[in-house]
Amino acid sequence: MTTDRRLFGLLRPYRGLFVAGIGTAALSALFDGTSIIVLIPFLKHLFGTAGPLSVGGTALESVVDRALGPFLVGATPLGAALRMVVFLGGALLLKNLFGYASTQVRARIQEGVVKDLRTRVFNHLLLVDLGFFQSSRVGHILSTLIADTDQVKVAVTAAFASFITNTAVLIVTLGILTSISWRLTLLTLATVPVLLFGVQMVLKRLRRHAAEWVEERGELTGLANEQLSVMRLLRASGTEEQEARRFEEQAERYRKRVIRTERFSQLTQPVTEVFAGFVLILVIWAATVPSITGTPLGPEVTIVFLLAALKITSPLKALTQFPAQWSGAAASAERVFQLTDLSVVEQPNPGEREARFNRQIEFAQVSFSYPSGVQVLDDVSFVLEKGQVVALVGPSGAGKTTIAELLPRFFEPTSGEIRMDGIPLADLSRRSLRSLLAVVGQDTVLLNDTVHANIAYGCAGATRAQVAAAAGAANAMEFIEKLPEGFETRIGERGTRLSGGQRQRLAIARALLRDAPLLILDEATSALDTESERLVQQAIDRLMCDRTVLVIAHRLPTIRHADLILVLDEGRIVERGSHLELHDWDGLYRRLHDLQFLSPEEVLRR
Repeated sequence: MTTDRRLFGLLRPYRGLFVAGIGTAALSALFDGTSIIVLIPFLKHLFGTAGPLSVGGTALESVVDRALGPFLVGATPLGAALRMVVFLGGALLLKNLFGYASTQVRARIQEGVVKDLRTRVFNHLLLVDLGFFQSSRVGHILSTLIADTDQVKVAVTAAFASFITNTAVLIVTLGILTSISWRLTLLTLATVPVLLFGVQMVLKRLRRHAAEWVEERGELTGLANEQLSVMRLLRASGTEEQEARRFEEQAERYRKRVIRTERFSQLTQPVTEVFAGFVLILVIWAATVPSITGTPLGPEVTIVFLLAALKITSPLKALTQFPAQWSGAAASAERVFQLTDLSVVEQPNPGEREARFNRQIEFAQVSFSYPSGVQVLDDVSFVLEKGQVVALVGPSGAGKTTIAELLPRFFEPTSGEIRMDGIPLADLSRRSLRSLLAVVGQDTVLLNDTVHANIAYGCAGATRAQVAAAAGAANAMEFIEKLPEGFETRIGERGTRLSGGQRQRLAIARALLRDAPLLILDEATSALDTESERLVQQAIDRLMCDRTVLVIAHRLPTIRHADLILVLDEGRIVERGSHLELHDWDGLYRRLHDLQFLSPEEVLRR
């Protein structure tokens, strides 16, 4: 489906409102035309030409004289003026009432469309492969989700509704012009193709520049988001001036793109203004030539024709700007639809079963490669029995985190199979599988919300007593009680108002409240001071009690008592056994152990 058709498709839920908007716009245009027509009898009285319609008068004069003539019979010029003011005021009032109603309908449609589109994009992003977020800049995604969807409403509602409204005004006005002199109207319309041809000349370049402008806006948003999220790193590295220059350079590129786009977007207005001026000059000249008009035009009818011709200028201007508006919005829409066209992996499949964990989890010859072709795991096999603690150790990039991410089905194995109690994970629903899991990592994820909300996240209906009990078990109550508002204190984005140890204890409290039988630990005590590490380790020991645990270990003392240690290197399990067994084998585990506990001289001697 083309971008244009997809844009129109967004209006389907608002068909009733859209029809109402068209109806009110048409009525507004009708009364707008009426406000011009009622000037004819008034001008006749003003010029002293009121009376029976002369032979050869226009059809419009005949209709207006029959409709409004009885109200002006015998009236003085002042009386006629007062009566026409009443008619004119009524027509203008009705025109603006219907016009206001039309704008309100339009606002409801356009904001509804934007809300629907943003929701659709966000909901779709919840289902796409996690690899997309690892390879994309968050700023780009945010720019599309917020700014580009806002641009789409320009095309779908503001521009298109304007197109309908101005078309209605144009039709009513042309009806007035034709009823006065169809020859003079045809002469006026004969000049329109010249205008349209001139406008079309800039549209191709406008669309290309609009697409480049949208792309640069995404780059600018992405860069700003990236820089603001690593502000501590910038200051610690002393790179503020360097990053300021990067941002200024990107802002300059964006400025140039906007100027180039505006150069063509705004060109339609002066072209239309000049065209309208020449049309008016042509009409004034032609109205004085009977051989062109066919019917002699009185001064009052000529004035009304000129006013109606002036009315054409505004809708024509808007109609000629519509393609420019559409081009810019279509460029944004293409970026939005690129997100909604991403393939999804999180959708439930027919026949999925509810996950139950009673015996074991088995990795059977599991391999995994990223779409780029880089292999991370190669023929990994092991069994995690219920109640066991299995630790994964090895150098960075060995595949430890990938194993932990395959268990909750964040990714799917390239080959091989993972089974829970003999049932492949692919046959289990993701939601039920993840309900059996709790994850605590070294990169604690907290929301810009209250302490209570962060601990209770994912546990709908958790009471304050339950949250407090989990916080107490996680050694978090001491610092929570010292916060300004206790459990109702907001902790800032990613918990920036808390220390690293405090953030970890909140994450452990969340896992305790979740009370899942399976636990994934990604060395939650790394990078903490001695006191914080002691408190966190105590909380972890409580969390691990009576649970099946998969530990990604960076600090080997924390896994001495693991039931099974798997040593990975370049995606393969190269050693397995208990701490004592692996230490005695003098392999990779022994070398990693010695690097942590022996001095460089002792390592060299070994």
